[in-house]
Amino acid sequence: MPLIDGHNDYPWALRGLAPGRDFGKADISKPVPSLMTDIARLRQGGVGGQFWSVYVPSAMQGNIAVRATLEQIDVVHRMTKQWPETFEMAYTAADVERSFKAGRIGSLIGIEGGHSIDSSLATLRMMFSLGARYMTLTHSANLPWADASPGPAVLGGLSAFGEEVVREMNRLGMLVDLSHVSPDTMEDALRVTEAPVIFSHSSAKAICNVHRNVPDNVLRMVAKNGGVVMVTFVPGFISQAVADFDAKPEAERQGQTAPKATLSQVADHIDHIRKVAGIDHLGIGGDFDGISSVVAGLEDVSTYPALTAELLRRGYKDDDIKKILGLNVLRVMRQVEKAAAGLQKTRRPSTATIEELDRK
Repeated sequence: MPLIDGHNDYPWALRGLAPGRDFGKADISKPVPSLMTDIARLRQGGVGGQFWSVYVPSAMQGNIAVRATLEQIDVVHRMTKQWPETFEMAYTAADVERSFKAGRIGSLIGIEGGHSIDSSLATLRMMFSLGARYMTLTHSANLPWADASPGPAVLGGLSAFGEEVVREMNRLGMLVDLSHVSPDTMEDALRVTEAPVIFSHSSAKAICNVHRNVPDNVLRMVAKNGGVVMVTFVPGFISQAVADFDAKPEAERQGQTAPKATLSQVADHIDHIRKVAGIDHLGIGGDFDGISSVVAGLEDVSTYPALTAELLRRGYKDDDIKKILGLNVLRVMRQVEKAAAGLQKTRRPSTATIEELDRK
């Protein structure tokens, strides 16, 4: 079965190495020392489906953000043409399964932050038409229509236009991703959505108390919604010791040995989410090439089998591990696709504007 990872930042890492996004400057058909991702290691890790993040920083706004996001979408499409024996564009759950059976990695696109659509539902639709299959509602800064994590809370969640964004994503069949959003935005989105949601790369706040992780009350809401939390490998979201060390002033950290997050702690997050939300609501979202430090034992895309081995040691059954590694997110994708097919029978594309809904 395909292991499906919810978040890999190779497209942005490529941009950092080559402003023109030339694959020759970061050719993943062979090892690239500065990267956590290459084809050989993806194969070693058993990856069968990958959401490639088309992240652009929230410092980019307006048409600059839209242009940069389109350039990042172009990277994913060109990847599949550059290495067609390895990658294939995927738009549905069935596409991922078909690519996997053909020996290729189903390549999906995830937008990381609603700033990429510049408060335009038409832009959202066009990005969907280009292959974007999830959008993280916010990144690291508030939007005019949604509060981000860590805040500050301005809207108290979603504005009226923000709710319309969620409804339009439901109609399109685009996964609503709640990583990076404030707790209020999580709750508002879960109230409004007519389809399951995802957290593409987040972990459990009860285990590591940082703003980017998911509180238990939201985990319970995700279970009722049918969604999935894709546990991430960001050290500061996994280990409380790492989070506390990172929060210290730089002068205080000097001369101290930085603590390490461990693979076992990642499994602790999985244990907790299974306990609170249930086995049907777990996935994996490594955030490789979007992180500057790594979890010991989960250093790159080749290491997913080590996590599988740890779950087996903890007594997880094969069928449960298959759910975590990919079956849960495939089920969510199918449900989102089915919901969209129903909504499109009764609902036309929304022409609402933020000026109309929020600035009366």
